[in-house]
Amino acid sequence: MATIFTKIANGEIPSWKVAETEDFYAFLDIAPLTKGHVLCIPRKVENDYIFNLDEQTYMGLCAFARKVAKALEKAVPCKRVGVAVLGMEVPHTHIHLVPLNCEADMDFRKPKLQLPPEEMAEVAQAIYNEFIKL
Repeated sequence: MATIFTKIANGEIPSWKVAETEDFYAFLDIAPLTKGHVLCIPRKVENDYIFNLDEQTYMGLCAFARKVAKALEKAVPCKRVGVAVLGMEVPHTHIHLVPLNCEADMDFRKPKLQLPPEEMAEVAQAIYNEFIKL
C-alpha cells in the first residue's frame, strides 16, 4: 500500500508543490515549524529510513534537497535553511528543510504554524519560481 507521501507525489492527494524531478518531489509541510518549511522525498522508494536507501537514491535526494534549499533561501527571508531527517511519523524517507532565523525555529516540539491556504500557495509558488531558475 502506498504511503501518504507517495500519494502526494503522484497527485492523488493535493499538496503545495515547490519542486520536482522525475525521481524526487518537494512540497510545503502542512504543519510547518516556520513559513516555507519544505519536505523533500524520493518518488519511487518508500523506504522509511534514509540510511537504508540505495546509494544512488540517497545521493540524488541530498542533491535535490540542496537545490530546493537554495531556492528556499531566495524565496523566504531567513538566515539559513536548517535540515532534519526524523522519519518517525510517516514511513517514507523525507528531508525537512526549515527556514531559520534562530536555533529555536528548528524545535519540532513547539506548536506548528497554521497558515491560510492563500499564503501557503504564495510561498510554494515563490520557491518553485526560484527552483526553476537554478
